[in-house]
Amino acid sequence: MSHDERGRARGRERKLEAIRREAAAAGRVEGAGVRPAGSPFPAPASRASAETGYYGQALLKRPVWTWEVPLYFFTGGAAGAAAVIGAAARAAGADPELARHARWIAALGGAASPALLVSDLGRPERFLNMLRVLKPGSAMSVGAWTLVAFSTASSARAFADLLERRAGRSRLPVRVLADAAEALSAATGTVMASYTGVLVGATVIPVWNRSVRVLPLHFAASGLASAVAILELLGHRHRALNLLGLAAAAAETAVGAVHETDPDPVYAPLKRGKSGAIVRTGGILSGPVPLVLRLLGARRAAALSALAGSLLTRFGWVEAGKASADDPSLPMGLE
Repeated sequence: MSHDERGRARGRERKLEAIRREAAAAGRVEGAGVRPAGSPFPAPASRASAETGYYGQALLKRPVWTWEVPLYFFTGGAAGAAAVIGAAARAAGADPELARHARWIAALGGAASPALLVSDLGRPERFLNMLRVLKPGSAMSVGAWTLVAFSTASSARAFADLLERRAGRSRLPVRVLADAAEALSAATGTVMASYTGVLVGATVIPVWNRSVRVLPLHFAASGLASAVAILELLGHRHRALNLLGLAAAAAETAVGAVHETDPDPVYAPLKRGKSGAIVRTGGILSGPVPLVLRLLGARRAAALSALAGSLLTRFGWVEAGKASADDPSLPMGLE
């Protein structure tokens, strides 16, 4: 060790000794301490504040979800609502073609949803790992198991329907399979349409967490609007579908009004910046616009608007979560 290095080492030791004496006498240390050269410790001039975060670092890790996740939210919600509509149509003795189309929407959405999740996760085994244990207290665990049950049941119901049509009549084993699959598909479809709202809200990201009570209803209404819209675009003009579309649009309008009129700064990502533009556009297209169009009798235009709004809404909420995580001025804490 050179003479200069020994001098710097003695200086550091004297400073550390002074810090020890100060801590022993006062119970606290006011000095900046020692920052070894090249260490990962923040520079003495850095400070933690609402504007800069913790020494210039974000307080929260932003969501790493890619485009597949909001698309899964959209697809799964529409498929789940379609399964419920199909089961209700069959139970009510409505148009068999309506029930059949609803089942196939559920089956196709149920098949696409796991593929979207696996694509986002990167490797299939990551999705399989979520199925190792069922954790009733975890929205992600319950959602993964629900998705598997829904995909299986909706596909089985569509397959049974295909067998019945090809055979020209319903055989007892096929009918038993069809009834069981339809019941399970409708039950898990109800969860599929709403659980993603619970999943998003069960975080410490401020804008998501503060909306935990409204997000399940919001996503369920959006999924219902999407399912109704697809069925109407396939040519179904039943009065019940229009009433469901009106109810979904009214719910979406109410959710938008709640967020727009709430002055809480936590909701800022829903009103400003890129995320605010997407959320507001999606909210208008899925709420007031289809509501007015349905009242005027323009059901096809209302269906197209609701589909676009529902899709934008899912992407907007994901972007809002990223913006909320990046803003250290927003308060944190679980509801």
